[in-house]
Amino acid sequence: MKEPLKPLYVKQVDKRGDLKVWIVDGSYIRGHIDEEFTNFGQHFRYSYIPEKELWLDQEAHDDERQFFIEHLLVEYRLMKKGMPYEDAIVEADKHERKERRKAGDLKKITKLSQKLPNGNEMHEKMWKKLENGITVWLVNGRLVRSTFDIDFTEGGHDKVYEFVPENEVWIDNDIIEQERGYVLLHELHERNRMAEGWPYSKAHAESSHLENHCRHHPDELHDALAVEGWA
Repeated sequence: MKEPLKPLYVKQVDKRGDLKVWIVDGSYIRGHIDEEFTNFGQHFRYSYIPEKELWLDQEAHDDERQFFIEHLLVEYRLMKKGMPYEDAIVEADKHERKERRKAGDLKKITKLSQKLPNGNEMHEKMWKKLENGITVWLVNGRLVRSTFDIDFTEGGHDKVYEFVPENEVWIDNDIIEQERGYVLLHELHERNRMAEGWPYSKAHAESSHLENHCRHHPDELHDALAVEGWA
């Protein structure tokens, strides 16, 4: 018998018109419903979300909540009118960037000058340096999104993002601690395959499959990480 899904909702945190804003268990959603669910979502992007709800993933820090809500409101309104997601997200990203600038995030990095942002300024804490020379960092996800890539989600590495210093893997510090190992596995596996010459699309697909497998079989996570050099 198939295991029934547990409740996904953590708590309601806001209401915008007739739309309820919920914090949801994103880790459980990625493990049981949709491995590509990211920081937030709405019905016209993810059909499993009820139409009158906006979903936000649990964060280790909740300091980006208002940015995500503002993004979703634009995305929801445009897609409800029939705009394709690929176009709606462009407009929603523009609006979110304005809100991030108002909050002063970019000024924290550029210090009111014309200085180009530096990837090293995103570092929060070194997690581990591997024997193959790769360094894994916990980074300030909010500043990465405000400064470099508004769509940065969960993690990344130098083979995909030009702003990540050479031989580094980044894990978003907004990822809750009990989920970081799965994201780490994805990023290490993906980077290792790309270092061997795989294209991103193939490496990402296989890494997502491996991550999803370990989410269902957490007893295999340690061994899977060891294969990727986490020993």
